[in-house]
Amino acid sequence: MSNNILRPEWHLPENRVTPERAYRNRRKFLRELGLANGGLLAASLAAEAAAAKKLYPAQRNIAFSPPDLKLTNERVFTTYNNFYEFSTDKEAVVDRVGKFVITPWPVKIHGLCEQPFTADADELAAEFGVEERVYRFRCVEAWGAVVPWTGFELRKLLEKVKPKAGAKFVKFVTANRPEQMPGIARLRGYPWPYTEGLRLDEAMHPLTMLVTGVYGKPLPKQNGAPIRLVVPWKYGYKSGKSLVEIELTDKQPKTLWETLSPEEYPFESNVDPAVPHPRWSQATERQVDTGDRIRTLPFNGYAAQVASLYKK
Repeated sequence: MSNNILRPEWHLPENRVTPERAYRNRRKFLRELGLANGGLLAASLAAEAAAAKKLYPAQRNIAFSPPDLKLTNERVFTTYNNFYEFSTDKEAVVDRVGKFVITPWPVKIHGLCEQPFTADADELAAEFGVEERVYRFRCVEAWGAVVPWTGFELRKLLEKVKPKAGAKFVKFVTANRPEQMPGIARLRGYPWPYTEGLRLDEAMHPLTMLVTGVYGKPLPKQNGAPIRLVVPWKYGYKSGKSLVEIELTDKQPKTLWETLSPEEYPFESNVDPAVPHPRWSQATERQVDTGDRIRTLPFNGYAAQVASLYKK
């Protein structure tokens, strides 16, 4: 597998980025001084968070942003969320994320790979660089949106850790903090934490993103801060929010929704207007901000890019 990464013209050169060794040594130095829980480290982390915010707004990649797509209203999209860890009421999620702590946010990348590591979400965004892409978003509940995500290709991270020959799937695990996420306690029968998965070739596809921002700003908590997955040709529940682990594995991961109802939420879950959900049609979708109903496209409009992944 090639490890060459083509950098876009706006990419920040490595000689302008703080070296990883220096960054980590600074944190180690603070810990050794016994200041890990004190004001100095808090100030340091605050400075890092401020630096991370400078990544937004990012330059839009027009190759992945069709000019004919009209963006969904920001206020509507950022206050209408499926995030059951907080609430099953889409419009209530935004009011229940206040206690959710997203800094610092370590993400563990491990499993069948040569170079596993753990890094903060802000570190990942700075290391791989971010860009804005305008994607269609399609919920399995037959509503849709057009969203300007900011992030980087998951492929870049996977190439860094170097998947082993036996790696066939990528498993995504999200935060499981009942003390901060009140919906978890209310849904005791759910197999928490929320887990999702992709085939390795799906995860390596250029359309698949790790997202840290939306509408030119860092991700709001209700939209999956500080880092989430976005797979635009699949139903929205495949795009796990608030990720804490990314694991390469040789076995197909057991996902939360497939575990609960495999006939309604199969592992593959590509957007397909010809295949109805057991309880409703998928032929059309309601635009979440305008209420307009439009025809759903195969693979959510990305058939030219991804249909070849599923040819038998």
